[in-house]
Amino acid sequence: MNVAVVMGGYSDESVISLRSGQLILNHLDKTKYQPFEVHVLKDEWYCVIDSVKYPVNKGDFTFTKDNQTVKFDVAVNTVHGTPGEDGHLQAYWELIDLPYSGCNYYQSSLTFNKRDTLSVLSKFNIPKAKSIYITKGEAIDGKKIEAELGLPFFVKPNQSGSSLGVSMVSTLEDLPKALDFAFAEDNDILIESYLNGTEVSVGVLNYKGETTVLGITEILSQNAFFDYEAKYLGKSEEITPARISAELEKLVVETAKKVYEALGMSGFSRTDFIIMNGIPHFIEINTNPGLSPQSIFPQQAAYANIPFSDLLDNEIKLALQRKPIWKK
Repeated sequence: MNVAVVMGGYSDESVISLRSGQLILNHLDKTKYQPFEVHVLKDEWYCVIDSVKYPVNKGDFTFTKDNQTVKFDVAVNTVHGTPGEDGHLQAYWELIDLPYSGCNYYQSSLTFNKRDTLSVLSKFNIPKAKSIYITKGEAIDGKKIEAELGLPFFVKPNQSGSSLGVSMVSTLEDLPKALDFAFAEDNDILIESYLNGTEVSVGVLNYKGETTVLGITEILSQNAFFDYEAKYLGKSEEITPARISAELEKLVVETAKKVYEALGMSGFSRTDFIIMNGIPHFIEINTNPGLSPQSIFPQQAAYANIPFSDLLDNEIKLALQRKPIWKK
């Protein structure tokens, strides 16, 4: 079975995605699958074989080698950010009838949009921070924001990952710089109240037909919060399992499963919470979590004693079973 391991992307997260793709290539069961390293980048799409690039035909997602057209049976998607985590690639694969891992294009688009995700989860009584939504060009009154959310607060791009464009604002003098930083990533931003508590990250997936929590990881950032530097440049300590009580662990697991199912998820995910006053508050969900050696999801798979090759095998089986939405 020809498996396209798709990595890269159009955003600053592409570097992380390329690392994630290598982990998948290393763990796919070679007795079952023939893996192909496929890069989807802004300027070109190509398959890499023995350091040689073979252009991918965007019309049908095939490539030609030695005058032979190579077709894929399934795509394993590890593109973080756009176009692999916001639904664009998924919609494309739906149209050309190519099975793919992870959630479908609607769930991808929904969960990549922080405001819309929070709106859906509000119907399921999931605790979360207070937030204000602002579009570029709107008048912004720092005093009103402080009155509503208090200080400090967070400024975030509405659609972005890996904490790109995220700032903590401790004084209103910091606000203009934070706004510029966030608007550089997206024209829409969220300003959220600060939750003072324990940060945890929870790996959730559909494993063997059941919503399964791999583990709960406690995040101890050396920086003011779990930003890009803390996530990928070693500026944090990640403790699995999290140092929380059995009662609180049960509540986090139940809440993480509830979020996963409320959003209609499938495939790998990582959901972040701040536990404040004994209650897990939802921060965000990542539908293509990082899979580099530094990433949390692989650490949790090891903690759960599930070989990563088994998780990938499960993902491919789910992808092959799912019918494209337009065929239903």
